[in-house]
Amino acid sequence: QVQLVESGGGLVQPGGSLRLSCTASGSIFSIYVMGWYRQAPGKQRELVAQIASTGITSYADSVQGRFTISRDNAKKTVYLQMNSLKPEDTAVYYCYRPTGRIWGQGTQVTVSS
Repeated sequence: QVQLVESGGGLVQPGGSLRLSCTASGSIFSIYVMGWYRQAPGKQRELVAQIASTGITSYADSVQGRFTISRDNAKKTVYLQMNSLKPEDTAVYYCYRPTGRIWGQGTQVTVSS
């Protein structure tokens, strides 16, 4: 059973930065698309960023230019670098592998002064 474990969330001031990490168990990682979703209170879960096995990335319009998704296949880890954070980025962030519909447990990101 593959598991995804996120880390790196926390409290940050507006304009600050955080880097989230998601490490996968299991022997195979590099062939899979990986993504980050987020869910704010009272809102639906939304796709933030996605990275293909080729390294091709895509982003939600709301984070384009501020967030960067990357992966290290040797470490079986996907990252989300978040810069210029805004209060509206406050949410629980989830790592997701579409193949098998596997979710991580989520990590809280709070942007507040």
